[in-house]
Amino acid sequence: MLLVLLLLPMCWAVEVKRPRGVSLTNHHFYDESKPFTCLDGSASVPFDQVNDDYCDCKDGSDEPGTAACPNGSFHCTNTGYKPLYISSRWVNDGVCDCCDGTDEYNSGIVCENTCKEKGRKERETLQQMAEVTREGFRLKKILIEDWKKVREEKQKKLIELQAGKKSLEDQVELLRTLKEEAEKPEKEAKDQHRKLWEEQLAASKARREQELAISAFQELDDDMDGAVSMAELQTHPELDTDGDGALSEGEAQTLLGGDTQTDAASFSDRIWAAIRDKYRSEVLPTDPPSPSAPDLTEPKEEQPPVPSQPTEEEDEEEEETEEEEEEGEEGEEEDSQVPGEQPKETPPPVVPPQTASPTEEDKMPPYDEQTQAFINAAQEARNKFEEAERSLKDVEESIRNLEQEISFDFGPHGEFAYLYSQCYELTTNEYVYRLCPFKLVSQKPKLGGSPTSLGTWGSWAGPDHDKFSAMKYEQGTGCWQGPNRSTTVRLLCGKETVVTSTTEPSRCEYLMELMTPAACPEPPPEPPAGDHDEL
Repeated sequence: MLLVLLLLPMCWAVEVKRPRGVSLTNHHFYDESKPFTCLDGSASVPFDQVNDDYCDCKDGSDEPGTAACPNGSFHCTNTGYKPLYISSRWVNDGVCDCCDGTDEYNSGIVCENTCKEKGRKERETLQQMAEVTREGFRLKKILIEDWKKVREEKQKKLIELQAGKKSLEDQVELLRTLKEEAEKPEKEAKDQHRKLWEEQLAASKARREQELAISAFQELDDDMDGAVSMAELQTHPELDTDGDGALSEGEAQTLLGGDTQTDAASFSDRIWAAIRDKYRSEVLPTDPPSPSAPDLTEPKEEQPPVPSQPTEEEDEEEEETEEEEEEGEEGEEEDSQVPGEQPKETPPPVVPPQTASPTEEDKMPPYDEQTQAFINAAQEARNKFEEAERSLKDVEESIRNLEQEISFDFGPHGEFAYLYSQCYELTTNEYVYRLCPFKLVSQKPKLGGSPTSLGTWGSWAGPDHDKFSAMKYEQGTGCWQGPNRSTTVRLLCGKETVVTSTTEPSRCEYLMELMTPAACPEPPPEPPAGDHDEL
């Protein structure tokens, strides 16, 4: 087609006699030796009525060179440029519509003939397009050859990965077995370690409870006769069960299991568990718990910050204060041991004995050397298994990607394959548009913000005779009360790969143009050098 357009101006130089406004292709209908028949066959008129400025034919074909028929057409020869049909109404209207000025032959307007200049520019444009097409097609052939080589390499790589996958699968299964075998002694050793620790913890807790029970029994046994009576139990009104604030004889006897008194053994076995949560000790503990019998009734003390060195006077004052406090406590102890006397309200009773917050003793001790060796061996087996499993997953992912890429429809000869791993951007006044062929299209505000999906790859969308001239991207971000965004990408021939434009012809439907050598058709052969001179 480009060759024909370049040669047409030479052909237009051949003049054929015909009425004004008649094209070369229609001149045989206008034979001055016989009557003229309207082109629509509606009537016949003498030939001298052609272009007589009166409309005789319904289709206006008898007046091709005048403005008599509003539905007629005037043919501009435009020698040196492209011929053109204009409406007969524009003939002699004072406006130069034909580049050769033939439409204003009787209006008094002098039209400059610009056909040669327009023809020159048109030929330059066509020559540039022809050059772009030739160069683009040359690059397209290179792209096709490159894809052939790349495809062969990827197929070889795929075969290697598939072979390696089988080896990795065997390795993973072997390492899985070794891991499971290493985890068995690890689990047994850890379970045994935990079991021993829990037994020690339970024994320690029972020992502490026994010590608390003995201490409470000794405290309740005011007369130190080796038994706790109802009266001695009644000295602790906090053990009240009916909520009246006092422990009656009946309530005390009920707590003693129906007996009037209980010895130390029965108190520890039966009574202590029933009163433990309510019982309040009458004195504060003064001595820290011994290492052999840790006291969990109070949280572990934190070391206070070291005070500044006191003066001699402060030492004397502190000693005096301590002596007074000790005397006061001794007096309280003596008062509290008077038979039949109710305990004083001050100082307030301390918190009842409860299980303390976790201490160092409650924490599981470090594993012994043999258990730790089992753990280390199992962890090493796990690490090797997990590393092999990750390698297998990576290989499987690579295989999937290669299979998808190799089987993808990149055009008749794979010319569009080079676009697969690329992205191209176009910046406008408001947005930055991004096209990643065969993947997605997005837009992002130029001044910052989150990208909006304009669609993901759908399919080739060109017409049946030119399927690979357009791409369709679908299911983008939904519009407000509208459909999901979608984009059609038109592929244009060009020497470079670049997004040239993006528009939104319909709401939420975008049109993007991508210039690429892969879209260049094969150009026509160049004409022999001598033909132009002869024409």
